[in-house]
Amino acid sequence: MSGKSKRYIPALSFRWLTPLYDPLLRWGMREATFKRALIANAEIQPGMKILDLGCGTGTLTVMIKQAHPAADVTGVDGDPVILAVARKKAALAGVNITLDKGLAFDLPYPDRTFDRVLSSLVFHHLTGENKQKAFDEILRVLKSGGELHLVDFGVQCTWLMRLLSGLVSRFEETGENLAGRLPQMMQAASFGSVSETRLQPTIFGSISFYQARRVNVNMIDQQVILNPDKPEPKG
Repeated sequence: MSGKSKRYIPALSFRWLTPLYDPLLRWGMREATFKRALIANAEIQPGMKILDLGCGTGTLTVMIKQAHPAADVTGVDGDPVILAVARKKAALAGVNITLDKGLAFDLPYPDRTFDRVLSSLVFHHLTGENKQKAFDEILRVLKSGGELHLVDFGVQCTWLMRLLSGLVSRFEETGENLAGRLPQMMQAASFGSVSETRLQPTIFGSISFYQARRVNVNMIDQQVILNPDKPEPKG
């Protein structure tokens, strides 16, 4: 893997800014609003196994468990410093969640482990190559019929949002996001039912909500007929 593809961007791009991550999301990006919407979109049921991909300080992971105490909730992140913050947050909230160290494009889980994968503001940290690998990995660890629910920067619809997101792009890997390529990358990984469901403005530009499904085994033949050039799902 090239040095560029290995590039890991910590929260807010620089390690020394990590303590500001939670306050900035809370007040600058209406964190509670978009994370509650992300959880609602996932339609989580009791007994489901849920993965918070790139869980950061664990806010979303904790929120999922609080909203769905009968679900089995796991968070994964590549930054041990920020995972330590997540563990303290989970302890303070009194919730029983699993927090693992791992990278989005090299997940430490067996095939078909999870019913839902949720991801919040993670993909703009990844290089284009690692975005695609991450989608491949998500598909691999999802059960048949499992779903991905993702929120991140997407196409900006106003000049102001384009200006704000341009500032973010100076420090992050937002090229594919801002060009609207995330849905195509999901489809290239063999996800089905890919859609963008809503937008939310923030002080750094608008964020988009996406969802996609791992095609059921008994639906593969129909999927191939509808999309003859699309490869069969992996795993």
